[in-house]
Amino acid sequence: QVQLVESGGGLVQAGGSLRLSCAASGGTSKNYNMGWFRQGPGKEREFVSALTWDGGNSYYVDSVKGRFTISKDNAKNTVYMQMNNLKPEDTAVYHCAAEQEHTAVPLFDRGAYEYWGQGTQVTVSS
Repeated sequence: QVQLVESGGGLVQAGGSLRLSCAASGGTSKNYNMGWFRQGPGKEREFVSALTWDGGNSYYVDSVKGRFTISKDNAKNTVYMQMNNLKPEDTAVYHCAAEQEHTAVPLFDRGAYEYWGQGTQVTVSS
């Protein structure tokens, strides 16, 4: 059983930066495709970014392209998301997710992932 714990959220002014971390235990994230999703107030959980297990491919929702960067450190079993030039509309609870069994389900689809973290709150003030 894989456990995912997010950290790094907080309150930041518009234009600021945060780096989210997702630490994996009970497994090794180097074999997993990893994703970040977010859920804003009154909204559905939406895809933000994903990284294939080998680090070879990354994907982003259009609204964060050029501002967010997903990366991983296999030695630390941790995935990161650097978020720059934050906007009030980025306010949400951010969840990381892991896909252990690589399937044909696209990584922007919540159904691709077997494991989820509890989330970390990101609040961007205007």
